[in-house]
Amino acid sequence: MQKIAIIGTGGISRAHIQGYLNFSDRCQIVALVDIYPEKAEEKKRQYRLNDAKVYSSHSDILSDKNIDVFDICTPPYVHAEIAIDALNAGKHVLCEKPMAASLQECDAVIAAAKSSGKTLSIIAQNRFTDAFWRLKAVIDSGVAGKICHAQVDSFWWRGRSYYDLWWRGTWEKEAGGCTLNHAVHHVDAIQWMLGYPSEVVSMITNAAHENAEVEDLSAAIFRYDSGALTQLTASVVHHGEDQKIVIQGEKARISAPWDKYASISGSNGFPIEERDTECEEQLDELYRSVPKLAHTLHAGQIDNFLHALETGTTPLVDGVQGKRALELITAIYKSAITRAYVSLPIGADDPYYQTGGLISLAPHFHEKSASVENFSDEGEIPLGKDMDKDMSSEVSA
Repeated sequence: MQKIAIIGTGGISRAHIQGYLNFSDRCQIVALVDIYPEKAEEKKRQYRLNDAKVYSSHSDILSDKNIDVFDICTPPYVHAEIAIDALNAGKHVLCEKPMAASLQECDAVIAAAKSSGKTLSIIAQNRFTDAFWRLKAVIDSGVAGKICHAQVDSFWWRGRSYYDLWWRGTWEKEAGGCTLNHAVHHVDAIQWMLGYPSEVVSMITNAAHENAEVEDLSAAIFRYDSGALTQLTASVVHHGEDQKIVIQGEKARISAPWDKYASISGSNGFPIEERDTECEEQLDELYRSVPKLAHTLHAGQIDNFLHALETGTTPLVDGVQGKRALELITAIYKSAITRAYVSLPIGADDPYYQTGGLISLAPHFHEKSASVENFSDEGEIPLGKDMDKDMSSEVSA
């Protein structure tokens, strides 16, 4: 029975708490920590966590031998500090995205996990969706052929008041805008599916949020050694929040939400009206054959994390995987700010690797003019569209 401390009880903590409550025979939430203790008390009441104690600082429970896991749901700028403190105190860590505010901090957290021998995992809940799980399996099968291009649309919409929360919209505390805090899930997913690119080029802007220093829209291109390209758009200005990944292989197009299209070439190279239905049927069969996940999103990742603790194995999204997503995002920021191509990996002598480097170099699109401590109608944080819905009547579990 793993004893869990939730560090930070804002909106995203709901998904974590609900996830752990799915596995009451394997874990128990015993502590809730927040610099605003009344928020922790509210979560305690809402989820009937009668045995959980409330604290105002993670430092208060570092020496508590009754706690096995620190689950970090705080703003990004303190992720590394809390994770390192917890690991050094002999606690396992599950940390919300992004892993840290810099690559230097990522490496410090990874080093702490290695020296402590404790398990570290970074939230990337989109890996634990049937749509992405199945799409990766189809890509790995090779039936669609060599991958040529990927289109990744991380489209979200947030109103102006979204950035009124005191820590949002600043490079120092949020560590970035939509590219980091919204598209991180799609960035992680595409590098999980296609591997690591060698070059990045990008642009960032703030098109609609005058209360934020950070970007609300970015466009990037990743180049792979194979010659393939990925184009990724990150946004909080897209009404309808239509999110998708479209993969173009030499033999067929496949996507999440699931769809497939296989063209046939005429003698002149143009596509003919008839399609390669044999290939499409094979792709459909592969997609259907992947078993449905027992738990999805945060619950799915928490299940994977608990399994790693119970078996002494490595979770699917460990510290190295968490750093990879942040390194790609750091490259997007560096390319946009320097107006140059960025080669990967980013070296330790690069100012964009170092803690505080991006903060000192990033543009301020606007200055923050309003700040509130907490929203009165906090609500649940939306986690994106259900990418399985379009195939729900066609795909057997």
